[in-house]
Amino acid sequence: MTYKLECLYLLKITNYTIMFDFDQYLGFLAFLTILTIGFWLMIFLVSIIPYWIGGALIESFKLKREAKRKAEENA
Repeated sequence: MTYKLECLYLLKITNYTIMFDFDQYLGFLAFLTILTIGFWLMIFLVSIIPYWIGGALIESFKLKREAKRKAEENA
């Protein structure tokens, strides 16, 4: 009895349909790759560019403040 059930179970497992052709599979992998690269590029740009702009603004503020102090010392 159990042997018969096991055979039926194995036949049910092997009766599958192919979801993707190989070309569609490669296209899906390419899509996931591009999506992942885009996601990490977005994270990089969102985190690095504001940091870079903020650092440049702080540096220019410090240089202007230093130039103002030197001008006041010389006057």
